[in-house]
Amino acid sequence: MDYNINFPNLHIYLDHVGKTISIGGFTIAYYGIVIALGMAAGLALASYQAKKTGQDPETYFDLALIAIICSLIGARIYYVVFRWDLYKDDLWGIFRIREGGLAIYGGVIAAILTTFLFSRVRRIPFGRLCDTAGLGLILGQIIGRWGNFFNREAFGGYCDNLFAMQLPLSAVRSSDVTEELMEHLVTVKGVEYIQVHPTFLYESLWNLCLLLLLLICFNRRKFEGEVFLWYLLGYGIGRFWIESLRTDQLLLPVIGYPVSMALAACLAAISIIWIFAGRYRKRKA
Repeated sequence: MDYNINFPNLHIYLDHVGKTISIGGFTIAYYGIVIALGMAAGLALASYQAKKTGQDPETYFDLALIAIICSLIGARIYYVVFRWDLYKDDLWGIFRIREGGLAIYGGVIAAILTTFLFSRVRRIPFGRLCDTAGLGLILGQIIGRWGNFFNREAFGGYCDNLFAMQLPLSAVRSSDVTEELMEHLVTVKGVEYIQVHPTFLYESLWNLCLLLLLLICFNRRKFEGEVFLWYLLGYGIGRFWIESLRTDQLLLPVIGYPVSMALAACLAAISIIWIFAGRYRKRKA
């Protein structure tokens, strides 16, 4: 396998980007390392924000112990359900999570459900938990998306813009390679490359901008839960656009429409309505 990853229009050429690292004879996937770093950073931010706003940071450590596990399971189930063609003949492949295959919306849905149940058990307002934990969630996404970089996955179709990324054809799943990409193959020093939209980078940068806005909005929120609704709105808008570029879209059965685009649009619409309704109720009160 060729390990090069190039950004020709930025004049960045990475000669050896491996997928794993060996420590003491044990192989660890960079994908897993990046996901773990994202989780740790997200938890640190949520705890910091909790302390800053007079909450108990330990609450978010307790929530994280449950939510992280549930989110990983939810993200995997979501991916497997909508990419069943990859696993129907290889059921053990469902458990090979180090090879990639986590759908963030599955993780978000699982996290929301877990947080709701946690709020009922601890008798803490659900909106307060979502606002604070949501900041950690999006930071985790910013970092975690780079796991797709190491796995050479979740990329878009052909492009030749400033951020165009070249991946060796031999290093990506054949199911993610479209006819358009094959028509624009680039050969460099005898190695065939596809040239794609680095959608992982687009989403990471989009989420970084969104996080900065959420931090500004946190102290200006009109009701508890509003910050998380702005997250769902902002992320939904970005995801709808970014998902439209990808070649590995998870599709709804029968109609064949990208499930993440449909979900992003629904969540964005619900969020903006909920925000206006919440602000209206606050004014009336």
